[in-house]
Amino acid sequence: MAGKDRKKQLARQRYERQQQRRAAEAARARRLKVFGSAAAVAVVALGTAGFFLLTGEDEPAAANTASGAANGECAYSPSEAPGAPEDLGTPPVKPARTGTVNATVKTNQGDVVLQLDGKNAPCTVNSFAFLAEKNFYDDSPCHRLTSGGLNVLQCGDPTGKGTGGPGYQYADENLDGAAYGKGTLAMANSGPDTNGSQFFMVYGDSQLPPDYTVFGKITTGMDVLEKIAEAGSEPEGDGAPKKKVTIEDVTIGAAAG
Repeated sequence: MAGKDRKKQLARQRYERQQQRRAAEAARARRLKVFGSAAAVAVVALGTAGFFLLTGEDEPAAANTASGAANGECAYSPSEAPGAPEDLGTPPVKPARTGTVNATVKTNQGDVVLQLDGKNAPCTVNSFAFLAEKNFYDDSPCHRLTSGGLNVLQCGDPTGKGTGGPGYQYADENLDGAAYGKGTLAMANSGPDTNGSQFFMVYGDSQLPPDYTVFGKITTGMDVLEKIAEAGSEPEGDGAPKKKVTIEDVTIGAAAG
């Protein structure tokens, strides 16, 4: 093969590899879902797209407004989900925290301190605090780590399979202008208004559509997430963290203002 033709072939191959990488990153971003219904479990069993962030409920939750609690109250609808304790119940209808609240996620790899946004995501913060105080997150794994165009650690499923939840779901909040830069705390979901217990922490700027409720930010512990990310995942780029991550406890502190 002539040198000129060989150069053209190599350039073409590089271009094709670049396009494949971009397509894979776009696909991962689209699949930031968390499986939580029987239908989704069936998809997992078939081995298709089963390991991506929240995809789950067959029916949407009862309507909340996207900007916060409707008439000062939240609606939490029953939802089938593996791992939900039978006696868990649902959060109080009226949010107890409507300002900024501190929280700490204690893991076997170190602590991650959060600042929860009860003003813009009152129903989400209400649910997160409820689950923390019920010890729902204790001894649960962070089951998914992604890298590339999507840089998140996903947690909140007591089954560790990406299919579990609290047995209820609720509407999206704080989506207007939502961005997922480094340090963002957001909910995974299975489509519009299907939030449950699974959440993700962004350790590097990520490109996502504004479909995931942003309910706070990471204030301390980014080094913990970066250490976990550095160890990688299996499969590489999107899978279980190679450095096993277990949430030991989630504590909710006093209002920060």
